[in-house]
Amino acid sequence: MAIEVFNRYENKFLLDSDTLQKLETRLLDYVELDEYNQSHPFYTITNLYFDTEDNHLIRTSLAKPRYKEKLRLRAYGVPKPDDKVFLEIKKKVDGLVNKRRTVISLKEAYSFIDTGQQPPCKGYMNSQVLNEIDYLMKRYPLMPKLYLAYDRRAYFSRDNRDLRITLDTGIRTRRYDLRLEMGDYGESLLASDQWLMEIKAGATLPYWLTRLLAEYRIYKTSFSKYGREYEKRLVEMRERKGENKVCLKRYSEEPMLAAQYQL
Repeated sequence: MAIEVFNRYENKFLLDSDTLQKLETRLLDYVELDEYNQSHPFYTITNLYFDTEDNHLIRTSLAKPRYKEKLRLRAYGVPKPDDKVFLEIKKKVDGLVNKRRTVISLKEAYSFIDTGQQPPCKGYMNSQVLNEIDYLMKRYPLMPKLYLAYDRRAYFSRDNRDLRITLDTGIRTRRYDLRLEMGDYGESLLASDQWLMEIKAGATLPYWLTRLLAEYRIYKTSFSKYGREYEKRLVEMRERKGENKVCLKRYSEEPMLAAQYQL
């Protein structure tokens, strides 16, 4: 059975291909490939992110509060309507990430989001998570806002299965055709030479890993895939409007800006 509840810290790093290649060679002394990567160099993760019309959830997230949350629909590859996917809430409290998800068919997930009617709980569903998602949707009028996909290679520590390292490349997004089954395509979010590395751990990082990060001068960064796309699109919209001065910090004072630009 797939794990449905995660509690961990996530550290993010942006790397170029040269640095990644050197680091990855050294990592292989301590880690092993995720089962999905045993026969393929990458596996593809596709997501739909949900938000309010005026992008309340992502604006709040970018303001870096102590608590933030988001709702997304996640699949591996391009699913069909009857395929099982994950509907999940991702929360972050004082740096600790809590992810709660339930298995659900793609068409059941769409119906849940579109109508607000919770589906009858079936054997493969997590009823508690369904209730939490239902509560979230009653608080916010959510709708699909962003398709986001990427190709991933992942590792687990041989000594500690709570330590997971993921390498994401080819991050692509679109704000049209907001259905997972419509295919995997979109605009590139990062340069072709950039990789997003995430180190996910339940506690502190092991010494061997911190030593490698220091040796290759790899420094932690604040990065949200959804957040980066939102900021990038907002800047592009303002530039089209001929505004030279761009401010992305005063989200609470500009609640209708994104709606004005139809983000």
